[in-house]
Amino acid sequence: MCRNITILRGLEPGATAEEIHAAALQYVRKVSGVQSVSGATREPIERAAAEIAEITARLLDELPARRTPPPTVPPLRRPEVRARLAAKRA
Repeated sequence: MCRNITILRGLEPGATAEEIHAAALQYVRKVSGVQSVSGATREPIERAAAEIAEITARLLDELPARRTPPPTVPPLRRPEVRARLAAKRA
C-alpha cells in the first residue's frame, strides 16, 4: 500500500469517479491498517470509502482551480497500472 495519497485537484481532465474512489479507498485502508480486504472487512471499508469519495468529489468541486497541475500522474492514469488492472479483470 502506498504511503502517499494521490493529489487529484488540478488534473486535466478532472479527476474521475474511479480515481476519487481509489484515493478514498487508499485513505481508508491506510488509517484502518487493513492491507487486504476480507469478508469481515469488505462492507465497512467499502462504506467508508464511498462516503469519503462523495465528500472528496464535493470538495474538489468547491475548491478554486489550481495554478499548476499536480507534480505526479495519478496511478489510474499510468499505462502500466491500467494494463495491470485490465489483466486482473480478464
